[in-house]
Amino acid sequence: MPTSDTILIKGLEFYAYHGATDEEQKIGHRYRVDVRLAVDIRKAGASDSLEETVNYAEVALCIQEVAQANQYRLIECLAERIVSVVFARFSLIEAITLKVEKIMPPYPAIVESVGVEIFRIR
Repeated sequence: MPTSDTILIKGLEFYAYHGATDEEQKIGHRYRVDVRLAVDIRKAGASDSLEETVNYAEVALCIQEVAQANQYRLIECLAERIVSVVFARFSLIEAITLKVEKIMPPYPAIVESVGVEIFRIR
C-alpha cells in the first residue's frame, strides 16, 4: 500500500499536438495536468534535503517533455505514457494520480475541458 504522503502539482499547462483527428494533431491544443505523487516524505521532512524526496520541478518538466515529444490520438494513451516515464525516472514515487485535460476542445458543445484521470501503483 502506498504512503499517504503526497506531493502535488496542480495546473501545469502546455501546448501540444494530440487528438483523434488529423486537424487536431495539426493545430494543437492547450492541456492542463494535475498530479498527485505518493512519496514517503518523512526523511526529507527530517533532513530538509531535496535529495531525500522528489523534486516537483523535475517531475513537471518531465511531464511537459513527454507530452510534447510525441503525438497521441487519445489522451488516455498520453496519460499512460506520462505515468510510465515518471515511474521510470523517479524511483521514490510509489503511486501516481494523474489528470490530463484538453482545454476548450473543438467539439459542437461548449465545454471548459475534457480529460481523463488515472491512478497507478508502481
